[in-house]
Amino acid sequence: MADVLPLVEARLRSALGEPDARAAVTFLGTDRIEVLRFPAAGQEGDIVRYATLGMSAQPMADPTAPLADPVEGPRAELVLSVRAGVADTGKVLRPLAVLAASPQVEGVIVAPGASLDVGEALWPGAPFTSVLVAEPGGLVEDLELDAPLDPVRFLPLLPMTPNEAAWKRVHGAQALQERWLTHGTDLRDPSRRSVPLE
Repeated sequence: MADVLPLVEARLRSALGEPDARAAVTFLGTDRIEVLRFPAAGQEGDIVRYATLGMSAQPMADPTAPLADPVEGPRAELVLSVRAGVADTGKVLRPLAVLAASPQVEGVIVAPGASLDVGEALWPGAPFTSVLVAEPGGLVEDLELDAPLDPVRFLPLLPMTPNEAAWKRVHGAQALQERWLTHGTDLRDPSRRSVPLE
């Protein structure tokens, strides 16, 4: 079985450039998760991106399945984009690793429309404790793997305030994204306020 992580890292580098920092976190009973930081560059000169590396090493398993399939099943990595220099977002590395380990630790399948909560601020002073998983394909293209392996999808994360997360539970991800769009919300602003939810 070929190790998919070198292929995943190569795809991240081709899409986002060279990382300027990386941190590794290992949780009891899980594979090592790395988080890479890609500095602001190019046209979007003030956007720094964080991407996980390690979540896609194993396919995500249906929590109701009696045995996890070691080959087939969805694979993903997480990508967070924020404005540089506004907040101490460098501390987001561990919370991102926690989210990336959740399929192994909690037996969940991370997919677009899902909410993921770390139970604490994503970085010091952040108004966000959770994220909305968005649709992949815009920033980093899916990485096709040899059959029968599923492709690796690179899922963007959109930070949510506690009020937004509660509203999303009632109204759904699509409704929250439409509200953000209607109000011109800058989802990359690490210190933004909650969108009006009335």
